[in-house]
Amino acid sequence: MFDKFNDECGVFGVYGHPEAANLTYLGLYALQHRGQESCGIVASDGSRLRAHKGMGLVADVFKHDSVFETIPGESAIGHVRYSTAGGNDFKNCQPIMVDYHRGGIAVAHNGNLVNAQEVRNDLERKGSIFSTVADTEVIIHLLARSECDSLTERIATALNQVKGAYSLVFLTETRMVAVRDPNGFRPLVLGKLDGAYVVASETCALDLIEAQFIRELEPGEMVLIDKTGLQSFHPFAQTQPSPCIFEHIYFARPDSTIFGQQVYHVRKEFGRMLAREHAVEADLVIPIPDSGVPAAIGYAEESGIPFQLGLIRNHYVGRTFIEPQQSIRHFGVKIKLNPVREIIEGKRVVVIDDSIVRGTTARKIIKMIRNAGAKEVHVRISSPPTSYPCYYGIDTPTRKELISSSHSVEEINRYITSDTLGYLSIEGMHTAAGAPIVDNVKGYCDACFSGKYPVRFPRLKDDTQLGLF
Repeated sequence: MFDKFNDECGVFGVYGHPEAANLTYLGLYALQHRGQESCGIVASDGSRLRAHKGMGLVADVFKHDSVFETIPGESAIGHVRYSTAGGNDFKNCQPIMVDYHRGGIAVAHNGNLVNAQEVRNDLERKGSIFSTVADTEVIIHLLARSECDSLTERIATALNQVKGAYSLVFLTETRMVAVRDPNGFRPLVLGKLDGAYVVASETCALDLIEAQFIRELEPGEMVLIDKTGLQSFHPFAQTQPSPCIFEHIYFARPDSTIFGQQVYHVRKEFGRMLAREHAVEADLVIPIPDSGVPAAIGYAEESGIPFQLGLIRNHYVGRTFIEPQQSIRHFGVKIKLNPVREIIEGKRVVVIDDSIVRGTTARKIIKMIRNAGAKEVHVRISSPPTSYPCYYGIDTPTRKELISSSHSVEEINRYITSDTLGYLSIEGMHTAAGAPIVDNVKGYCDACFSGKYPVRFPRLKDDTQLGLF
């Protein structure tokens, strides 16, 4: 419906709490924005792993209290999924749980492996049989083939054979392991609750269960949690960390703190910088809700132009709906957004959004605003033009579908029918975001804007001639 990048995935884990599965359910609820296709929980009672997974939202998959009786134990991991790799199918629901010669193990993965197909082909030639098309299963096969004695060594051996983005949580009958890739593309935080350790994709999940935030896992860090406590390892070759800037632009919840920065504050700073770079005479600043709200507040504060909620979002729209037989213009957008004519009519309006992907939705929204009586419509985007696809865990369209890859800003302005269009510059974005506050991190990954990919990969899917390297 909306012309947005699709959320990636969210992971959560609890070790050492009598209500582990229930807490994991709540954690996944807080992370629902990161994936809405499927979810699952695997729990351990100390001797056996049990799972409950399903398609749909967390509240639907775990809608009966009796479900939690089937997944007892003091340790659990969970996952909410959007299919960045692998189809939208029950068999690809995570956490993936298997039994192998060393016992049971389950894994939940946020991210994307750029060499997954290459490794998978090699494993299949050696006799491995895969039951899913998710790249996460590659890690399980590599781990099972490892001859190392310790669990952490087996996981490290497996992960040293893959490339890309991964924030992972593993669970065995007696241990939990959390690990973040050396580039630190995706967030992963550590907390504590009543003596139990908690890991999650974002701090908002810790907030919901009232867990204490301890710290973020460092890029390339692995933590092992068992009955003796927590141990930290750094088993990978050190590289230049490059956390994903789009987490701050759109994906993370604004009440989370990731990469050492409070997301809401960063988004307001994007708006302030945008006002400095693209000032315009106008009467109102209105956001495209909900993701455009913090940047719009920042733009309004910096420019002195009043902020108003000129578009109201319907929060009760499901993922599918039946369109009326008699055509309603722009139905897909109108069912989600409605302009407030009394606010917009006769006004010069600055419309703030976080990104433009294909431009189709922006065009419809602007026409809707004009139909509500806006005198002028000036569009401001709180990120640079998105010209390149992401291969690190965000489901972006192919490059040819990204409007800014083949059209100038003025051409996009004409297409979406705005009076003026301004994007935040790459330099302004980095300045506004500030440096990620993690040891040795000097910058964010901005590959979707710059085409500079931090991790090389065997082939560029359908963008083989981009000349990026």
